[in-house]
Amino acid sequence: MGETTGKKIPFGMAVLPLLVMIAVMAVTIVKFEGSPHVPLITGTIVSAFIAWRYGFKWNDIEEGFYKGIRLALPAILIIIMVGLTIGAWIGGGIVATMIYYGLKLITPSMFLVSICVISAIVTLAIGSSWSTMGTIGVAGMGIGISMGIPDPMVAGAIISGAYFGDKMSPLSDTTNLAAGITGTDLFEHIRHMFYTTIPALVIAVLAYWIMGRQFGSSALDNENITEVMKVLSESFVISPWLLLVPVLVIFLVAKKVPALPALAAGVVLGWLCHIFVQSGSVGDAVNTLQGGFSIESGNGLVDDLFNRGGIDDMMYTVSLTIVAMTFGGVMEQTGMLKAIVDQILKLARSARSLVATTVLSSFFTNIAAAEQYISILLPGRMYAQAYKDKNLQSKNLSRALEDGGTVTSVFVPWNTCAVFIFSTLAVHPFEYAPYAILNFTVPILAIIFALLGYKITLMSDKERKEMEANDQKAS
Repeated sequence: MGETTGKKIPFGMAVLPLLVMIAVMAVTIVKFEGSPHVPLITGTIVSAFIAWRYGFKWNDIEEGFYKGIRLALPAILIIIMVGLTIGAWIGGGIVATMIYYGLKLITPSMFLVSICVISAIVTLAIGSSWSTMGTIGVAGMGIGISMGIPDPMVAGAIISGAYFGDKMSPLSDTTNLAAGITGTDLFEHIRHMFYTTIPALVIAVLAYWIMGRQFGSSALDNENITEVMKVLSESFVISPWLLLVPVLVIFLVAKKVPALPALAAGVVLGWLCHIFVQSGSVGDAVNTLQGGFSIESGNGLVDDLFNRGGIDDMMYTVSLTIVAMTFGGVMEQTGMLKAIVDQILKLARSARSLVATTVLSSFFTNIAAAEQYISILLPGRMYAQAYKDKNLQSKNLSRALEDGGTVTSVFVPWNTCAVFIFSTLAVHPFEYAPYAILNFTVPILAIIFALLGYKITLMSDKERKEMEANDQKAS
């Protein structure tokens, strides 16, 4: 934490800024439908005031702000690159091609499996579960209901697929946040999530296949999907050759190329496709990288899905990251986080129980703070030092944050994710919860694997020395 001038802050006062932030967050998000920025700033003000009352100088408090922001800079760079990638891939017709061929997977006898897989493919392509649920999900609800499939069942399949893609896509903001906030390489983080997320998807798909067999004889009204495919083919040049761009990025990842260069290659190729394949002007292609892609196809689903991307589209996430890390920075700098963590860690004496505790903490943060990002950011900072002390690689923490935070947000009715789903798919969280199979299977598997010690990775002596050297430079 570095040398500071204040006295040790007791647990009761240390937890007060967190409680105030949660209370303001609940009122702001649930009652006023606002964003979490102001509640986090309120918590920062309260924590700074308490620190001042306990003798901390303003320089110490201010340094906490800056230290928190510095820790977030790698994540911010990746998030900006993700915005560039989304804009370039939409403008280049790459996303349209992936969605077009993905929609062809729908068949009457395998609808639940198909809509789950399609939702996963689309979210992997664009990195946003909300965009997928608000577009492909809406179409899928209409088709599923017309086939006589209960709407909670359809919603659950859509949510499972969308959140699989949200966890595993290098374009996902939550995936980048979890990796960046813990100092984990993005693709190493994704690879480590395979162990909990892939089995959960297999279980979900098998369950949807069993559930869907009773609807196999229903007629498929695919008018909505046909219309979307028609608009895509009229608005973009659809070619399987465009799939070589994401394949190349995957190849670079497999060769362990760092995230920024790998994504940069995808941006350049997508930008070139925008000009030479989609016949866009150089000016349009450049502006898409900044302000996102713009289309007026006349089809609301297509327009909602494709009017996005670019650097500007990422500024909400960037600003939220900065504000959250300012709050976390002063809490850490003044010892308040340590006072809270010391109490929690009395329940987590081993590395295995620490991972399980992290998963549960992220879920309860979803309940308390009503915001998916906070369920990653706050526990991520709270437990960072504990993982180092127990010689655990940072990818254990980043995976636990996603296993407990990203996927469980859909089960809390007042959480922003559940509110969005209810307003979009018109199904209450308590109704679709039993069918969002991947979302509750992931944390269950994560806790079981943690307690068994399965795929809990320790630092080597070399990694330990590198970590200590980096910590020394940071301080």
